[in-house]
Amino acid sequence: MIPSESVTGVASISTNLSNEVQNPPRFMSVRSVLKYARISSQKARQVTRAITGMPVNQALSVLDFTPKKAAFLVGKTLRSAIANAENNHEQDASEFIVQSAVATPGPALSRIMPRARGSAAPIKKRMTHITVIIGAPKAEEAKAEGEKKAPKSARRSAPAKKKAAAQSKKASE
Repeated sequence: MIPSESVTGVASISTNLSNEVQNPPRFMSVRSVLKYARISSQKARQVTRAITGMPVNQALSVLDFTPKKAAFLVGKTLRSAIANAENNHEQDASEFIVQSAVATPGPALSRIMPRARGSAAPIKKRMTHITVIIGAPKAEEAKAEGEKKAPKSARRSAPAKKKAAAQSKKASE
């Protein structure tokens, strides 16, 4: 009796594993990191700010037509994040947006430039780490885009509403 119980327990575990493989959990975000890129983080940040919040397909188009070295590097990282989503997590990345694109400073190589009278000036050859996070758009953002904003008169604060009510009351008298 004991061996049959253990066999049953093993069988149930294996079926659970097969169900998990067939229905992988839905990840909300996928990331990719390019480390030690030979560009300053200030130059890379110009490009990463431009694509944050865009749909993935639109961000790729913008990066392909941006004539900067940073655009090539960020595009490479974005394509890697898309490949990670499709191959590792089995998701369709075409519906994702760029949740975050960040360029953080990495190490700097110290070099010198010879100057007049035997002196030397320091040169810093900066590196950066580029991180791109893509994910499904949030449900709240989709709802907010669908609804129209209230007119400015409806968005007044409480004191402004009281003041407007008092003025209309005086005008009616």
